[in-house]
Amino acid sequence: MKIKTLCVGPIGTNCYILCDEAAKVCAVIDPGGDAEAVASAVKETGCTPCSILLTHGHYDHTGAVAELRQLWPEIPVYLNRRDRYDGDPYMAQLFPPVPKAADYDEGDTLSVGGLTVEVLATPGHSEGSVTLRCGEVLFCGDTLFAGSCGRTDFPGGSSRKILRSLARLGALGGNPAVYPGHMESSTLDRERRSNPFMLQALAGDRP
Repeated sequence: MKIKTLCVGPIGTNCYILCDEAAKVCAVIDPGGDAEAVASAVKETGCTPCSILLTHGHYDHTGAVAELRQLWPEIPVYLNRRDRYDGDPYMAQLFPPVPKAADYDEGDTLSVGGLTVEVLATPGHSEGSVTLRCGEVLFCGDTLFAGSCGRTDFPGGSSRKILRSLARLGALGGNPAVYPGHMESSTLDRERRSNPFMLQALAGDRP
């Protein structure tokens, strides 16, 4: 497994390219902008893209999807159905439509070559936020950041739910790497020790 990280879009979203180098295939996670740069980075890996995986539906995580679909029309795009607001003009700016997105949810698994990606429902930043686990790696979107967590004041957000999601992540076994939607990566042990939001969640102190 190899992971390539790009910072894309207007507010610096982390886009990840998850590669199975043996099978020469990859998944693109959260292409929030700069489609040309994302496509170029995929080409540099020597891997063929097999899917686009979205941790949630906010514009800064989906911004390059339409252009990448033009380049790769055959590959599926996955987005939890709770972050789809098709036909709702009020929500369209925050949650732009992702036509024909395939739904995935708690307990689903996807293959990226020989890699298995497990879907964990982690609502709170948005109703449809998911964390993607691949071996000892967590792609957390905007649920868990290094030292912080995602905001909950957008439509579909909930401080109670995000604390529940943080508690769930904190209770996972091992010490997986944490790849968040913004800023630097971390480890779960580091977050369990020092992230005030996760400490609050693990203590059961929730609104």
